[in-house]
Amino acid sequence: MTLDIDRTAGVSPASGMRPGRPRSQKTSGMTHSMVLRVYYEDTDAAGIVYYANYLKFAERGRTELMRALGFAHSSIHAETGIIFTVRRLSADYRSPARLDDALSVDTTILEIAGATLLLDQKIRRDGSVLVALELLLACVGRDGRPRRVPAGLRTALVASSQSSVMPSIVQKTP
Repeated sequence: MTLDIDRTAGVSPASGMRPGRPRSQKTSGMTHSMVLRVYYEDTDAAGIVYYANYLKFAERGRTELMRALGFAHSSIHAETGIIFTVRRLSADYRSPARLDDALSVDTTILEIAGATLLLDQKIRRDGSVLVALELLLACVGRDGRPRRVPAGLRTALVASSQSSVMPSIVQKTP
């Protein structure tokens, strides 16, 4: 599998965009789910999940989405020098999770642009949304400058977004 950055993908000059730049592409909303359990280490003294830990849960969900598509973050970085960083994040905390709750982290790709991915993530318990997140991920190189989403990954993300089913990942629980 190759992660080469596609420098020829783009649109015609007649479209008003510069050649070599892929168009921003809205997706049909494929959702990947990962199930996890709330452990004691995730909670505060009151037994509810500490607010920052939801960001960790969301990161795990995004990582497992990439892994399910065949793209481990370590492989992307080793082959292309590219990493994904959170550029913008909006979090709506609606209800707390508690010790021993089984949660699902649902990740939906909303849009794929040249160097960014727009994602919607929902952390749920029994179908009820506890936390809703919207993230803009930036694709950057070792030098910290923006880089295009690698062509192989872009193809996999677009293909997966056109499928209504994405394999679920279940974190093993005791």
